[in-house]
Amino acid sequence: MDILTEVLGSMRTGRPASVRTEGRAPWGMRLPPVAGAGFHVVLRGSCWLLSPDDAAPRHEPIPLNAGDVVFLRDNHSHVLADAPGTPAADAGPARFRPGSPIGAFSLGGDGARTTLLCGAYHLDQGRPHPLVRQLPEVVHLETRHGRHPELSGAVGLLRAELEEERAGAAGIVPALIDALLLYVLRAWLEEQPVTAVAGWSAALRDPVIAPALTAIHEDPAARWSVESLASRAGTSRAAFARRFHTLVGEPPLAYLTRWRMTTAARLLREADHPLSVVAARTGYGSEFAFAKAFKRAYGLPPGGYRRHAAATPMPFAGQHA
Repeated sequence: MDILTEVLGSMRTGRPASVRTEGRAPWGMRLPPVAGAGFHVVLRGSCWLLSPDDAAPRHEPIPLNAGDVVFLRDNHSHVLADAPGTPAADAGPARFRPGSPIGAFSLGGDGARTTLLCGAYHLDQGRPHPLVRQLPEVVHLETRHGRHPELSGAVGLLRAELEEERAGAAGIVPALIDALLLYVLRAWLEEQPVTAVAGWSAALRDPVIAPALTAIHEDPAARWSVESLASRAGTSRAAFARRFHTLVGEPPLAYLTRWRMTTAARLLREADHPLSVVAARTGYGSEFAFAKAFKRAYGLPPGGYRRHAAATPMPFAGQHA
């Protein structure tokens, strides 16, 4: 069981929106908040990631170079510019050009060129997974000098596909953008010190907690108890419960309920299973008990959640930029 893949797969509510952005100095654009998580990949050139004057939270200006990847956990309003002092205009659709595999956006003057891939991953905001909530607001990953070779390889493949316009790009580019999120999160987790005493980077390599997480993710419908999870780890109930809470950030049964509800939401979004089937797959003996738990978690009954998810339109690829 690959927990990282499972977590991200369960949270995604649609395909990423993305656009190839080209700026020629001087250029600056202010990007509005977008539901989900934002990302920027510097394909060529360099630029700066800045907080607008009225932004909250704020962060220090971040210089970005070719190969760098930025992941914005909550995708607050932010600015991309060729230099910190360049005025930024609100990004709009006027300069967007639709195309395949993604559209293009251009702005600026006639100076040095910077090419980026900008976009957003649409993630379930109702109950964000603790792994995502433990990320910093801004994750900046550099791929120069041999750092994060797999991420660097993905960036290189994206650059080649977007610049050369070869046959098959319409299928390859969306798959690479999908994979990019996993590469980003894996690279960030691997950057965390092995001495970390809390958080998901510690939980996923902990010999006591990792087997319990795997068990929950493999079979959320099982009748798990703190005792049965502790027995898989070969430790006492009390010691297991304390360690789980310290690393994961919540008690074992609270996490179990969270994962059951996350799994249920995914089943409701992506399939037409009867509610009785969804209830059974998530460990509930009756539709009534399942519906009650689901409404408590998401604020909507399961049927209402399914209708809302089906009616929510996906943004077009250029909306983010």
